[in-house]
Amino acid sequence: MLVELRQSGSERLLDRIDLADTPHPGRWLELGSASYFVLQRRHRYSLRSGRYQLASVVLLVKQQQQPADANRYRHGWVIGDPSCRFNALSPLLRCAVLPDGPCEQCTHYELRQG
Repeated sequence: MLVELRQSGSERLLDRIDLADTPHPGRWLELGSASYFVLQRRHRYSLRSGRYQLASVVLLVKQQQQPADANRYRHGWVIGDPSCRFNALSPLLRCAVLPDGPCEQCTHYELRQG
């Protein structure tokens, strides 16, 4: 599948690549020495023989190195300790109390309920 990588915000074309499995938003994509965080995914269709077929995928990305404390949690990635009450459960933001981390030294740790 043809995939276009575009810079988030300006939509400047960064690269065109062929991928078998295109990543969903909230995931990191590693291409050689570059690492990208996928923010949005768009599909482009073409009309062939009276039917629409998926022609390509556009990924709006932000060049970002995957943090060392990124963890798989439920449906995606989170930064920091997902068992903490204050963790944002987001791949973009660690928590409200100590956004820069690290979670191991935080004095505000509370176990998440439920």
